[in-house]
Amino acid sequence: MVKQSRLRRGGYIVLFSLLIYLGMIGVLGSLERYLVFHPLSAKQAWLPPEDPNTQEVTFTSADGTPLVAWWLPPRQPQEGAILYAHGNGGNITHRGRVAAQLRQELGVGVLLFDYPGYGKCPGTPTEQGCYAAAEGAYRWLNDAAKIEPARIVLYGESLGGGPAIELARRVEHRALVLVFCFTSLPAVAKDHYPFLPTFTFMRMRFDNLAKIPHCRRPVFITHGTDDRVVPFYHAEQLYAAANEPKVLLPLEGKGHDLMIVDLYLPALADFLARQAP
Repeated sequence: MVKQSRLRRGGYIVLFSLLIYLGMIGVLGSLERYLVFHPLSAKQAWLPPEDPNTQEVTFTSADGTPLVAWWLPPRQPQEGAILYAHGNGGNITHRGRVAAQLRQELGVGVLLFDYPGYGKCPGTPTEQGCYAAAEGAYRWLNDAAKIEPARIVLYGESLGGGPAIELARRVEHRALVLVFCFTSLPAVAKDHYPFLPTFTFMRMRFDNLAKIPHCRRPVFITHGTDDRVVPFYHAEQLYAAANEPKVLLPLEGKGHDLMIVDLYLPALADFLARQAP
């Protein structure tokens, strides 16, 4: 009787633990969008631009959502432009200084666009919405800014690497630049929640590792070796899967810091100089 009672209690403990585990998966699954995207509306935060040449422009995403972007024009259209897909937090105004530095040091224009639900853009952020926003930004550069496709650099910061890589495998461009980018969203989630089956239950994927072999233009990857948000091995795997010509620039001892653009700008400038349009 004692043995049966112990077995019964053990069974209850296992069942209770399983229910808690499944409950955690359910809760995290229902909160997935809120864990991935951290937008700030213009009412919450809207910083002034760093570059006085910055223009606020509007266009629609590929799915028809109205979008707001900052455009830092090049001195001449033939100098080309960077299409900047930003990370999951804040809005375009939090990248104003980075955009200004890119324009000043590289001599190109910069189009910095928001996703639905960010800044002054209506809607709710989703994976497909990010892809559609990037496509709309690319069309605006072609049609309104008159930048030739072969002179457009696709630049993805962190989560923005997803829209940049998705574009890079489908459209003409000069080069692909990835800063603090991840292999896939479930892989990052697994880094932070190793006890959860993130590859099974997560709906949003941003599967960059599967897509980057289909990107045929030059690839520049840079990443902090001490990144606690997206570990450095993500950059190594993306680099291994990318096609030549490609560069991986480790930022020794650095973390997931948006403002360390000074550390990789010289190498990026040299890389782009060797990738003539």
